[in-house]
Amino acid sequence: MKPRRSSFTFKSFQDLKVLLEARSFAFPDRHNSNVEDRETEQGPEFEEKLFKEAMEGVTPISRDRYIERIFQIKPPEGFRQKEDDEALEKLKNLVRYGIGFNVSDTPEYIEGTGYNVHPEIARRLHQGDFSIQAFVDLHGLIVEDAKEVFEKFLKWAVTHGKTGVLIVHGRGLSSPSEPILKNKVIEWLTRGPWRKWVVAYSSARRCDGGAGATYILLRLRPVSKRFKIRRRSPKSN
Repeated sequence: MKPRRSSFTFKSFQDLKVLLEARSFAFPDRHNSNVEDRETEQGPEFEEKLFKEAMEGVTPISRDRYIERIFQIKPPEGFRQKEDDEALEKLKNLVRYGIGFNVSDTPEYIEGTGYNVHPEIARRLHQGDFSIQAFVDLHGLIVEDAKEVFEKFLKWAVTHGKTGVLIVHGRGLSSPSEPILKNKVIEWLTRGPWRKWVVAYSSARRCDGGAGATYILLRLRPVSKRFKIRRRSPKSN
């Protein structure tokens, strides 16, 4: 049996040329078709179509048929009451005994140092690292009388080799604007002739008067001009 011939055959290239010229059929433009398909598939309309096809037949769950999980962290029973009790106890100790109160944390706190003295000395003075050997109370005196007592006291202190002293001047709460005596004591220590004797000064601890008193650390000898010049000059090789 002979193989059956296809009806779509060409006897020669000449016949093929005739068909092409006559445009009996056209070849599809595959390149343009693929580009258009890809552009269509990448568009938002195509994505929306895919989503609708995927969700076809899906029924939303009714809101009365699911349980929403809500996480709530509750403190242990009595926890808040315990915190309130602790805060109240701290407040009572602060008012009655001054426990938890730091003068250095208040705006009334003062400190300073003399010539070429590290600031750490003033902080140590406030902490009680240096012994206090004498004190004088200026509280209640007018400025003129207070200065006279202040001068006599410091003169006595340096004469007898006292290096740690305490000046009680009050906090000046009754003053209309600012603590007068307290500011005057600072002025006498930093601007007057006694600045040569001052190593450092700071507000006292609460047990010694707090912001109403000032510790003073004195030198055994006053700072001289020769000492200042020697400290400022460069070291010799």
